[in-house]
Amino acid sequence: MRKPIIAGNWKMYKLLGESIETALALKSLVANTNHCEIIIAPVFTALKTVCDRLEGSNIKVAAQNCSTEQKHGAHTGEVSAEMIKDVGASHIIIGHSERRQFYGETNESVNLKTKACLLFDLTAIVCIGEMLAEREAGNAENVVKSQLIGALEGLTVTDMKRIIIAYEPVWAIGTGKTATPEQAQEMHAFIRQTLSEMNGKEVSETIRILYGGSVKPDNIESLMKQTDIDGALVGGASLEAESFSKIVNYK
Repeated sequence: MRKPIIAGNWKMYKLLGESIETALALKSLVANTNHCEIIIAPVFTALKTVCDRLEGSNIKVAAQNCSTEQKHGAHTGEVSAEMIKDVGASHIIIGHSERRQFYGETNESVNLKTKACLLFDLTAIVCIGEMLAEREAGNAENVVKSQLIGALEGLTVTDMKRIIIAYEPVWAIGTGKTATPEQAQEMHAFIRQTLSEMNGKEVSETIRILYGGSVKPDNIESLMKQTDIDGALVGGASLEAESFSKIVNYK
């Protein structure tokens, strides 16, 4: 049985005070929730404070990115996975489509970041997903398969226990468009089949695959009814504690 995950990606929003306020409000609203894992991903500058304020709660904290570098060194502006672990986070979002689209991240860099994350016993939320033009050209599955294989290259079966996949059709992120539950399920099933080909059915059946792309309180329930959708990576709707808590408490 795969326990669902509802994760909130705050992107580049919220100063420190706002981050604390939202985190504490959410903590109160989901205090009795136990049917799913809850994760929030604030900006780097709020990471330690939010981790401290949520210590002992049922909310885990993720970073939104990490360096490809595994060791300390002359890498100005970078934040290593070890530093993220040091401040109390348990997860890292890796390869988000905005990182790929606007900051030049590739399957190779996503793979390096995933390995850095795993080296320090953090859980990697690895993002994959096609652009609108790729879907319209009938190439969505090829793109997603290539991203999946590239991101997970060289990982062992043991490593896969600390991997979460987030499927985000790029055309549905922040646009208000959402893949229908059936479209999302179709791609999630394809991803699970690809994982089975890579690592075996036993492993693929344990890996949780999240859907991301304009997830809101009014569509989360229909998405979660799908066989291979194990949760959501939520963007804009995670910025308000009340809205996000409704997504978390979808059942």
